[in-house]
Amino acid sequence: MGLLTKFDGLAAGRAELGALGIDPFAVQIEKIISPTEGIIHGRHTILAGTNNYLGLTFNPECIASARLALENEGTGTTGSRMANGSYSGHRNLEKELAAFYGKRDAIVFSTGYVANLGMISTLAGPGDVVLLDADCHACIYDGCRLGGAETIRFRHNDAEDLAKRLGRLGPRAAEALIVVEGIYSMLGDRAPLKEIVAVKREYGGYLMVDEAHSFGVLGERGCGLVEELGIMDDVDFVVGTFSKSLGCAGGFCVSNMPELDLIRYASRPYIFTASPAPATIASARQALRILEAGKDLRQRLHNNAQQLHSGLAALGYTLGGEPSPVVAVVLENKVEALQFWDNLLKLGVYVNLMLPPATPNGVSLIRCSVSAAHTSAQIDAVCAAFAKLRKAA
Repeated sequence: MGLLTKFDGLAAGRAELGALGIDPFAVQIEKIISPTEGIIHGRHTILAGTNNYLGLTFNPECIASARLALENEGTGTTGSRMANGSYSGHRNLEKELAAFYGKRDAIVFSTGYVANLGMISTLAGPGDVVLLDADCHACIYDGCRLGGAETIRFRHNDAEDLAKRLGRLGPRAAEALIVVEGIYSMLGDRAPLKEIVAVKREYGGYLMVDEAHSFGVLGERGCGLVEELGIMDDVDFVVGTFSKSLGCAGGFCVSNMPELDLIRYASRPYIFTASPAPATIASARQALRILEAGKDLRQRLHNNAQQLHSGLAALGYTLGGEPSPVVAVVLENKVEALQFWDNLLKLGVYVNLMLPPATPNGVSLIRCSVSAAHTSAQIDAVCAAFAKLRKAA
C-alpha cells in the first residue's frame, strides 16, 4: 500500500462520473445577483441549494456592519482566540448568543465544523463514551475521532435503540455524551428530541444538540428545535453555525455548564485556529439582531418550504422528510441523480447533488434548500423544472 494508493477508489469514482461528461463538483457561480439568483455557465439560474435560509447574505444592515468593522478593525485578526485574536466583538457576540438562548455563556468558533470538532473532542476523550445518531454530520464523527472517546452509533432517530445502548453501559451511561441534530442536513428530517430527552432522564448522560439547520428556523424566537419543543433546560449543550441562517461564517456553543469557559483552555481546534474576521463577527451580530426582532423571515421561509414540498410531492417524487428548509428528492441511483442534477442546471435551477457514501443508507439525493428570500414565483419555477423532468422520464 503506497501513500497515494488509498485514493485509487476515489479516482475510479471520479472517472465513472467524468465519463458522463458531468462534473458537479467543479461548478462555479460566476456571478451572484441576489440571495436567490446567480449566473452559472453564463445562464441566469435560481439558487436553490445555498442553505441561505433567511436570505441575509445581501441584507443592507449586515453589509453596513461588516463594512464598518472592516474599515475600523481590518481584514482579519491574524491569530487565535488564545493569542491575539479575541476582539471585543467576539466576546460581545458570545454574550448576545448566551442571552438569546437564555444560557449562562457561549463560545464562538471559527466555523460550525470547528464548533463541533472543538466541543466534542474536548468533552469526550479516552475512557469516555459518545453515543451519536448514525446520520450525524461528518464534523461530529470527526470530533469523536479527534477526542479518542469510545463511539457508539444508534439507529437514526430511534430513541429506543439509544436507550438499549445506554442500558448496556451500566453506570457509565451517567457520564456519556449523547449527540444528535435538530434538522438533519441530508433528508431534512427532525430528531425526536422529546423521546431522546426522556431516555436521557432515565439513564443519565449529557445531551448535545447540533442546531446548524434549525437555528433561526424553528422555535418562537428562532432558537431551534429545542425551543420549539420546550426542552431547552434538558439540553446541556447547543451547537450552531452562522453559515446558514445568519448568512456568514462561524460557529458557537451555548450552555449553562460552568465548565464551558474551561473549554477555551483545552480545545485544540479553538486554541490553534485563527479567530473569525471582525467583519464576519459584525455581520453575525447584526443578523442575530434581525433574527431577534421578529419572525416574519421565518414565516416566509416556512411558507416557501411548504410550497416546494407540496409541489414536489404532488408530482410524485419521493421526498426525504417533512416540510423543512431542506427538501430532498430521493432517486434510484447515482447516475440517474447526476443526470437529473445536470438537467435541472440546464433548466436554470441550481440544487445540491448528494451521493453515497455521504448520504444515509446509500441513497442518491437531489437536495434543495429553501430561503425566505425566494419568491413564490421562483418556487413555482423550481417545481416547473422538476415537472418537466418528470415528464421526460
